[in-house]
Amino acid sequence: MPTELNGAMIISAAGMDVQAERLRVVAQNLANQDTTAAMPGADPYRRRTISFEAVMDTTVGGETVKVKDIGTDRTAFPQKYDPANPAADSQGYVKLPNVNSFMEIMDMREAERSYNANLSVMQASRSMANRTIDILK
Repeated sequence: MPTELNGAMIISAAGMDVQAERLRVVAQNLANQDTTAAMPGADPYRRRTISFEAVMDTTVGGETVKVKDIGTDRTAFPQKYDPANPAADSQGYVKLPNVNSFMEIMDMREAERSYNANLSVMQASRSMANRTIDILK
C-alpha cells in the first residue's frame, strides 16, 4: 500500500480516536446533568471539558491529533430553591451541575460530524488502496 494512503488512514484514525473520546466526555456530562451534592455546602457534578493538540507523527510525515487534557469547567454552579433537598444550604438553595444539555448536544453533533468525516477519508483511502492492488494484479 502506498505510504500516502497509509498516512491518510493513520491521520484519520487519530481523528476518530479523539472524537470518540470527546463523545465519551459529552455522554458523561449528560449522564450527570442532574447529579447534585449529597450534603449541604458540597459541590455537585462539575462539567468535564476536553482539549486537543496537534502532534508531529514522524511515521506519516505530518501532524495528527491527540487529547491534550480532560479538565473541568470552572464556571459557577446555578442554584435552585429547594429547601427539602438534602443538599440545600441554610437558605434552602441547592447547587446544580454546570452542565447545559443544549451545549452538550451541539458538541455531540460536532464530534459526530468530525468522526464521520474522518471515517469517510479512511474509507476512501482503503478503496484507493484496494483499486491500486487490483491494478497491480
